[in-house]
Amino acid sequence: MTVPDSSAFRPVGPEDRAGHERPAGPAGHTPGPADGGQPPASAAGGPVRLDGPWTHRDVAANGARFHIAEMGEGPLVLLLHGFPQFWWTWRHQLPALADAGFRAVAMDLRGVGGSDRTPRGYDPANLALDITGVIRSLGEPDAALVGHDMGGYLAWTAAVMRPKLVRRLVVSSMPHPRRWRSSMLSDFAQSRAGSYIWGFQRPWVPERQLVADDAALVGRLIHEWAGPGTAEFPDDTALGVYRRAMSIPSTAHCSIEPYRWMVRSLARPDGIQFNRRMKRPVRVPTLHLHGSLDPAVRTRSSAGSGEYVEAPYRWRLFDGLGHFPHEEDPAGFSAELINWLKDSEPDR
Repeated sequence: MTVPDSSAFRPVGPEDRAGHERPAGPAGHTPGPADGGQPPASAAGGPVRLDGPWTHRDVAANGARFHIAEMGEGPLVLLLHGFPQFWWTWRHQLPALADAGFRAVAMDLRGVGGSDRTPRGYDPANLALDITGVIRSLGEPDAALVGHDMGGYLAWTAAVMRPKLVRRLVVSSMPHPRRWRSSMLSDFAQSRAGSYIWGFQRPWVPERQLVADDAALVGRLIHEWAGPGTAEFPDDTALGVYRRAMSIPSTAHCSIEPYRWMVRSLARPDGIQFNRRMKRPVRVPTLHLHGSLDPAVRTRSSAGSGEYVEAPYRWRLFDGLGHFPHEEDPAGFSAELINWLKDSEPDR
């Protein structure tokens, strides 16, 4: 398995504009839109509102409109996707949670999927207010937040900023924001593994790379970040879904903006203030999940996040999985998640 670096976001040259294929799958294969069959999307739903046992609707929160997919009745579990994906990444957990007696809701973050693409508002504090605003718009007093990758970063943030609205916290494949910051700045191995984030800092070029050749780079990143032993994920159908969603105008730019803020604000007053604010401990029960072979976020980077939690904290490592444990082993991930959510006294 190789770790993508910032060269993956090099400027588009004449060969790229002429249609040069960028590898996105095994043996350099770049799946076309029809590879692996069409995803379960209705004509009206387009690339985002994919058909399934869930229902789609929009909710207003924090001055924007957010698309959600929901199933079931019971205590709210709000699912937050990461990069380069959208709500559909939780397609396995939505029915599993609903069957277990929860109201499962997967939302598209600001600027992604079916949610509004606003010109600003991609700092983590504002994105966390999007999440807590959605909880209120759904008419719920609180929620268990389940976040992967960037969604996990924002789940950590929301638990600190609005603890009364977060009943429990589940984070996958993402360290606490302060731990992420220190790892990226002081751990060369993590800085190298996350070098795609450094590549995002250039203007316009990364956006062009993400959408070139029908968003072939999205497929390549997902392949390279997944564990080597999970043959079921990613398949061509899933890659086609994610590539089409990234190809929606402005999605690439909005997806990158949070990472730009995370780096460019390191020495700015707003970034310093955010880092200080995140010193406040998380005071809700926390489940922290990670793939042992995650090449994008090293296990050592995430493992120290428990020092920021003053509540029951449980760390679980999925052996042999990469950056997407909820898709690489959906049954195992869902079982771990549901058992912990139903545990009335989660211990350390």
